[in-house]
Amino acid sequence: MQLHTQTLNALAIRLRHERQVQNLSREQLAAVCNVSTSFIRDAESDPGSCSLALLLKLMQALGLKASIDGWESGA
Repeated sequence: MQLHTQTLNALAIRLRHERQVQNLSREQLAAVCNVSTSFIRDAESDPGSCSLALLLKLMQALGLKASIDGWESGA
């Protein structure tokens, strides 16, 4: 999935889906990530309003990866 402002809804759906597949409640995932349950709710409904750092933390906890193409190391 390429991420840009138009695909944030797809990210929200994927986050919710991954949490449910792993049979985690919002409370459980929030505890693993050390964030509030309201952050999990917001990430699953409107990730554009969330901190990128916390979204990456959430994605990592769910076993998802993000990459940035075209970024030269050391640039």
